[in-house]
Amino acid sequence: MVLVVVFGVALLIAVLLSGLAARTVLSTSFLFLVGGALVSDGFLGLIHITPDSEIVSVTADLALFAVLFTDGMHVSFPKLRENWRNPARALGLGMPLAFVGMALITHFVVGLDWTTSFLVGAVLAPTDPVFASAIVGRKEVPSKLRQLLNVESGINDGLALPVVLILIAAAGPASGDAEASLGKIALELVLGLVFGVVLPFVVNELVRFRLLGAEPKLQPLLPLAIGVTLYALCHLTHANPYLAAFSAGAVLTARSPEAKEAFEPLGEALAELAKFAALLVFGALLTPQLFGDLSFGGYVAVVLAIVLIRPASLLLSLLGTRFTRREKLVAAWFGPKGFASVVYGLLVLQAGIPQSEQAFTLIAVCIAFSIVAHSSTDVPIARLFNVEDIAGVPEGDGAPASRTAGQSQEVGAA
Repeated sequence: MVLVVVFGVALLIAVLLSGLAARTVLSTSFLFLVGGALVSDGFLGLIHITPDSEIVSVTADLALFAVLFTDGMHVSFPKLRENWRNPARALGLGMPLAFVGMALITHFVVGLDWTTSFLVGAVLAPTDPVFASAIVGRKEVPSKLRQLLNVESGINDGLALPVVLILIAAAGPASGDAEASLGKIALELVLGLVFGVVLPFVVNELVRFRLLGAEPKLQPLLPLAIGVTLYALCHLTHANPYLAAFSAGAVLTARSPEAKEAFEPLGEALAELAKFAALLVFGALLTPQLFGDLSFGGYVAVVLAIVLIRPASLLLSLLGTRFTRREKLVAAWFGPKGFASVVYGLLVLQAGIPQSEQAFTLIAVCIAFSIVAHSSTDVPIARLFNVEDIAGVPEGDGAPASRTAGQSQEVGAA
C-alpha cells in the first residue's frame, strides 16, 4: 500500500507541474524516475523492490504493451504506403548499425564477452518515442519525421526480441539451445502478428451486425476490451505481445476510425498511467549501489550509446533521403531507450547467464541516462520547428493550449 500512496502523490505532483514541464526542460517522466529512486532502499527505504521482484517485470510489460497499442493507432496506412522507405531505412540499416556499434563498444570498453556484448546491443537497440512526445505528437513537426520515429519505435521492439532471446540461449550453459529456439521464436512472432491483425478485424466485423454495437458512452471500452483480451491471449499462448499490440492498434484505426477516435482520450490516459507506474518502479531499482557497480568503462559506453551510436547509425541510414539537415539531426538524437529495453534487460538478468549482472547494470544505467537526456530535450528541440502552445495550460492571451502532456496526434496527419 505504501507503493500506491507514493504513486498517488507522485501522480498529483506530476499533474500539477505538467504545464510547466511541457514548456521547459522539466520532465514528468524524470519526476517519477527520481520519485522511485528517493523512496527506494537506496534513500528513504519506504519501498523494497529488487530486479527479480514480480512487480518490476509486470509493470514494464504492461506499460510497453499499452504504449505500443496506442502508438499503433497513430499509424496512417495511406501515408505509410507513400513514405515507407524512411522507416525501412531506419529499421533495416540504422537499427543493425546501432546493434553492432553498441556491441563493439560494450566488448572493447566494458570488457564483456562477445555474446553478452551483442546481447547488450540487442537490448539497447529499440527506441521509444514516449520520452519524446513533443516531437512525435505535434502536427507542426513535419509528418514524415513523426512517422519515421513512431513507426521505427513501434516495430523495432518486436524485431529486437527474437535476437535477445537467441543470444540469451547462446550465452547460457547450453548454448546449443539457440538453434532449437529459432523455430519457437518465429512461431511466437507469427502468432503475435496474427492475433494483432485478426482480433480487431473480427470484433469490427461483429459490430456491423444489426443486433450488435456499443452505445455511445461505452464505445471507448470496445478497443480497451480488445487490448485486454489480446494481452491475456498472448501471454497464455506465448505469442509476442508487443508485435500484437502495435499491429492491433494500427488495424483497429484502419478498420474503424470512429473506434479510434472514441478510445483515444481514454487510451492515452491509460498509457500515461502505465508509463508512470513503470517509471516509478524502475526508479526504485536505481540505487547508489547500482550506479557504484558500473565501472568507468561502463559510463563511457553509456555516454557513447546516447551521443554517438544512435545518432551516427541513423544519420548513415538517412543518407540520400529528402530530410533536411535539421530533421536528420532531430531524428538521430531521439533514440531514447524505453520500456522495451527495461523488459529485455530484466530477461537478461533473470536468465542467470554469465555476466548477466554486469550486463543489467550497464543496461539500467543507460536507460536512466537516456530517459533524462531525451525527455528533458524534447520541448526545446520541438521549438526549432516553431511549435507553440505545447503546454496544457493557458498562455499569453489566455487561450487554451492545444496539447496536454503526453498526448499524441495521428502520425501521418497533414
